[in-house]
Amino acid sequence: MLTGQGERGSIVTENQQTREPVKVFLVDDHALFRAGVRTELDSITDDVRVVGEAGSVAEAVAGIARTKPQVVLLDVHMPDGGGAEVLRRVRPELPDVVFLALSVSDAAEDVIAVIRAGARGYVTKTISSKELVRAVVRVSDGDAVFSPRLAGFVLDAFADRPGSAPISDPDLDLLTPRERDVLRLLARGYAYKEIASELFISVKTVETHVSSVLRKTQLSNRYELSRWASDRRLV
Repeated sequence: MLTGQGERGSIVTENQQTREPVKVFLVDDHALFRAGVRTELDSITDDVRVVGEAGSVAEAVAGIARTKPQVVLLDVHMPDGGGAEVLRRVRPELPDVVFLALSVSDAAEDVIAVIRAGARGYVTKTISSKELVRAVVRVSDGDAVFSPRLAGFVLDAFADRPGSAPISDPDLDLLTPRERDVLRLLARGYAYKEIASELFISVKTVETHVSSVLRKTQLSNRYELSRWASDRRLV
């Protein structure tokens, strides 16, 4: 994961003086991962420069506004709302900032949700350091970048053909990323305690999310929720 090779220098351009380093902001709720990415990028390339980092949605919104990065490397799942919430709060104020999702998840619904929210690309954390640098520079230049198997999800989601995922589902869009996580596991038959263990949250928090989902979907029990989730291919 994020392993570099060779000496520090320009990975993307032959003459680094032809362009300034891309300013990058890291958003991930795991401090050790952020530290590893920062150290790795700082040690192998002059093409990007990490200008800040955050471990929560609130910290990310404030940090991005303060540092004005060109590219934000954005985790998809965080305890207080996740990448889609960061996008929702930042893009109206800073429309020129480009977001590249960097996540452990390769689930189609995660990819589609963050792209709908406005991210320019999506790569998984198995990416090498050099490939990550190339991805950052490419999205800063206006390209869309995806890990190979993820591009198909996006094509399917936005293709006008039978069986493709809908471009917009107003009911599904009401749910936060964490509520979708809880709903997905609930629909798979997980007990509340198992969901809590899987998502590293408390049982009380699971109950709160389920109550919120029931309220938003206007359904009355987990069996109706399971059917609702299955109809939307969340399971």
